[in-house]
Amino acid sequence: MNMSELCRQQTNLSVREIGLLERMRTVFPFLADLVHGQLKVYVPAKAAGRLLIIAQERPHTIYMSKRESEYGRLQPAIEEPLVQDTLATGLPGKGKREWTYGSLIDMYTYAIHDGTKVIGVISFEVDGDRLQIDGYPCLLATAVDVLNNARKNVEEQQYQPLSASDGILITDQFSRIVFANAAAQRIYRVLGVGSLRGCHLFDRQLTRHVRRETMERERPWQKELVAGDLTLIRRQIDLQEGGQLVRRIVILADVTEIRAKDKEIRIKSAVIQEIHHRVKNNLQTIASLLRLQARRSQSEEVKCALQESVNRVLSISVVHEFLSQQGEEAINVQQVMQQIFDLVGRNMADSEFLIRTEYTGPDVVLPSKYASSLALVLNELVLNAMEHAFEGRQSGLIGLSVREDSDHWHLDLYDDGCGLPEDFSLRRTRSLGLSIVRTLVEGDLEGTFALENDARGSGCGTHAYIRLPKPEQEITSEVVQSLEE
Repeated sequence: MNMSELCRQQTNLSVREIGLLERMRTVFPFLADLVHGQLKVYVPAKAAGRLLIIAQERPHTIYMSKRESEYGRLQPAIEEPLVQDTLATGLPGKGKREWTYGSLIDMYTYAIHDGTKVIGVISFEVDGDRLQIDGYPCLLATAVDVLNNARKNVEEQQYQPLSASDGILITDQFSRIVFANAAAQRIYRVLGVGSLRGCHLFDRQLTRHVRRETMERERPWQKELVAGDLTLIRRQIDLQEGGQLVRRIVILADVTEIRAKDKEIRIKSAVIQEIHHRVKNNLQTIASLLRLQARRSQSEEVKCALQESVNRVLSISVVHEFLSQQGEEAINVQQVMQQIFDLVGRNMADSEFLIRTEYTGPDVVLPSKYASSLALVLNELVLNAMEHAFEGRQSGLIGLSVREDSDHWHLDLYDDGCGLPEDFSLRRTRSLGLSIVRTLVEGDLEGTFALENDARGSGCGTHAYIRLPKPEQEITSEVVQSLEE
């Protein structure tokens, strides 16, 4: 149940007050990270003498032993005297509470106002003895300012959670640094800056090492800086009241290693794409040589055999062409199928023959290591249909139907041709194409293959059923979308 529903069902808060809490909820994960402690929000419940916990966030910036979530719990008010006192007076509170058996931590409470009255209390539970952050009261004061600033609609991404390695700088209304955590000091120490506290945020001493700044148009509050040998993401949050700056928060994330890895991946990706491109060109050269050999041959049987080999080579070339163009180590079977249809229609079908094609079902996206084998399988089946299914006809249909279950893809390549002979047996056939299909499906793809007449009977077409196990690591929907685009 979301926070709004919880409040409507179990509190007497007005729609406006619930809307205010919903807006503030955007910054709750950020606040938990900023104060390095667990955050909880309490509001008075309909039930007399009870408090309802409508939010709970654990910090990412420090380890706190995991406890059962209390979200949605009705807590007896008598068990939360600090919360009850802040709710009644509107004044901040500080005390101790038991975290684990025999272990006490600090608890800070602050009132949440709607402008006229207190509607709730936000609490921070912090292990202050282990934390030992110099200037910690400044973090708490900043958290309260962030909470008050969140009365307005704020940019959610601007308040995305922090990590333990992020540098945090906080300034006063004059942009003088009043707080710098250990990570920020470490970053600036590498840049040759000793003391940060008391410096102006835009002092030449702090900015002289910046060699390049990149700002995103959609995120004017965020920049990527190259300073010395470091690459930093700088996020700035200005807290204002009445149009005047109250406090400024600057978060610095060191992404030097990430950018170096990204560059390495881009280079490797470009090399792989170039390899796929060269393989495709080499395969097309081989296909051209086979065509040349076919034209010089006087035997129709040799010409047909060479033409089949051309198609097999080109079907593999299709896969490498896709991989060289899109840079993804995955292949969309529907796109490969369409290319194979085009190849066969162009190279094998009579100019007066009309071939119709169709594809139904979800997209099958497979890792590239499976793609070449599957492309060869589909090529052989289409060639087989073109050679045997439509004898004496001027048109025909070849289609591919796909369905899936939790563990397998089920492919059905079908035609509306004359069907299989009555005495046909897949195990006894001497067809080279079908032998290739069986070997690839059962050996390389670890699937199963069956060839049957249409259920309506002989003369209604043939179905080639292929059952493939899904790869252990599923291709994500984002890859599917990028392949479709």
